[in-house]
Amino acid sequence: MLLPTGRQYRIAYDRQAAIAVEFGAGLREYIVDGRRVLDGYAEGETATGSRGLPLLPWPNRIGGGRYRFAGDELQLPINDVGGGTAVHGLTRWVPWSLVAQTPSRVTLGTTIYPQPGYPFTLTLAVSYDLSAAGLMVETTARNDGPRPLPYGAGHHPYFATAGDALDRTPLRVPATRRLILAADGLPTGQVEAVERTPYDFLTARPIGEMRLNDCYVDLIRDADGRVRVCFGDTVVWADETCTHVMLFSGDTLPDPAERRRGLAVEPMTCPPDAFRSGHGVIVLAPGEAVTTRWGAARSAP
Repeated sequence: MLLPTGRQYRIAYDRQAAIAVEFGAGLREYIVDGRRVLDGYAEGETATGSRGLPLLPWPNRIGGGRYRFAGDELQLPINDVGGGTAVHGLTRWVPWSLVAQTPSRVTLGTTIYPQPGYPFTLTLAVSYDLSAAGLMVETTARNDGPRPLPYGAGHHPYFATAGDALDRTPLRVPATRRLILAADGLPTGQVEAVERTPYDFLTARPIGEMRLNDCYVDLIRDADGRVRVCFGDTVVWADETCTHVMLFSGDTLPDPAERRRGLAVEPMTCPPDAFRSGHGVIVLAPGEAVTTRWGAARSAP
């Protein structure tokens, strides 16, 4: 009997262990010193709420599923019927193939072939790697078609609280502004400075009762070019290709039991609705490739 997420690929390093899955190339589990870092899901379950899934070739929403590229009007399938949007790309619900595996690293791959709304050929690989530095996730996209294509990348891990309620878990977000989103989750075009507002997490503080579903921009990076979001004793980092970070506390998830169980920290290369606005869209020429990296680690005690 097949599992709901297909083959399970287990990797380990020292006191760390992780499980990637065939279906959607998601990360189902990440454990350090016997404690869950990810708020994932069981082997016999599906990835509800996009848990641990790569979001390719665009993250978040495209309003109406309609966008214009290279003079063409394109219409994507609407998979958020209530909101009338195309959400989180085309690869969440397809099987990925095993490309390579070692005891501490696994790489899965798939190809998006020309289809309605995305008439391009895009080869994708996602690697999960465990080392002394923690977890690193590497996503590579290559244009294997004859024409330029639009591309954006994101990932949707939920991070578990350290045995405490979400409300009491400290959060630090090194970003100075956030996008103002409408009720449908699409940007209004306005950007707000977070300092001295309820969305100010420049200094670590408990989340409290805040319902987060917000996109942070103007990220403050460390000397190595990485931005680091701290949630409890977990540090989530992203490289310079990730220009936006989405935070989601899960208050609107369909299953009440999954709400506010952890915090989604989503590194993204572009904002919501990027294919329509053009903001942050990566245009890959034929044969061109781009790699995005992010990761997570337990902070030192």
